[in-house]
Parts: sequence; C-alpha cells; structure tokens
Amino acid sequence: MSVHIELPRELRPLMKKPLGTLYRGKGRDTIDKFAGELGSPTKLISVGDVTTFHLLEAGIIPDICIVDNRTKRKPVSSDVSARTMDKIYDEMSVDNPAGIITDELIKTLCEAFASEKPLRILVRGEEDLATLPVILLAPLGAVVLYGQPDEGVVFVKVTEEKKEEIRTLFEKLISKNQNYELDKIRRILDGHKNS
Repeated sequence: MSVHIELPRELRPLMKKPLGTLYRGKGRDTIDKFAGELGSPTKLISVGDVTTFHLLEAGIIPDICIVDNRTKRKPVSSDVSARTMDKIYDEMSVDNPAGIITDELIKTLCEAFASEKPLRILVRGEEDLATLPVILLAPLGAVVLYGQPDEGVVFVKVTEEKKEEIRTLFEKLISKNQNYELDKIRRILDGHKNS
C-alpha cells in the first residue's frame, strides 16, 4: 500500500517561499548568474523541466534531474522534453500525484542518490514537491536547483542547517496528516540518513 504526505492548504504559502537563494530572471541568463558559484558540489540535482533544460543548454550536467514533462501544469515544449531526455542519463520513473509526496518517490530518490550514474527521474504526475525530500536525502555539499515560477531559479546549498530546516517543515506536513502509516516515510528518510 502506498503511503503519502499531502500538502495541506494552510501550508501551501510556505512552499511559495524560496528554500534557498532566488536568482531572478528567465532562461540561460538566470543560469549564468549563478554558474560561477556552483563549484564542485558533491551532487548537482535539478528539479523541474525548464530548469533542467536551461542547465543542459548551458553545458551544466546535473547528476540527477527530476522532470514531469510539464511546466506550470501544462505540457512542456517538444524542445524542452527532448533536451531533458539527454542520452547521458539512465532513466527511472515513478508515480507521484500533484500536491503529494509518496513513499515511492522517496524510495526512488534514495536509489538515485545511491547510484553513481547520471539519472533522469521521470515523475508521472507532478515533481514540484520533490525538492523537499531531495534536500533531505542529498549529501552535504550538494546543490539543488529548482524553478520558482515566473521569478527565476532557486539555488540551495545542502548543509546540516538546511536539512534541519526542511526536516522541521516535513514534520509539520506529517503531523498535519495525522496518519500513523507516515512513520514509514520517517523510517525511509532516517534509514537513508544513517546509511
């Protein structure tokens, strides 16, 4: 049986606030604003089709890219879709409905972080909330990049402090759901942290 965390309406405004540094702009120009700050992260993860597309166009290859072939709930262009299917990537896929984080998504992310191969995770449904478990599961020193609709790209450096901030948010989501089965998600996350 699938277990999931649903984002309650009252917590949705929290998700509109950038989880890291917001680089304002559109397209390649936005990527150029932070490209020099990337350095050599332990892992580079992109969440979102358009962000991934512009990174690849700039010659920046994420170790893991998470896409759903949609942007702002509409299909992406064929150019964006084709570019994110770069042959450098092995592909994984997972079902994850909009507004939800499933245990299957978290397990897929755990597998991706354990892999040494560049991976494209195709989410059937929506990948928008994947940023939260990505930050929790990413190694220290990783960089997570995701699009902030109509504003730019958010740059998140994964630190112990950032992980604690996201864990606190996750706990709010879990306690709001009041479902004892969500301990399964906690165990998956805690198991990954200790491995």
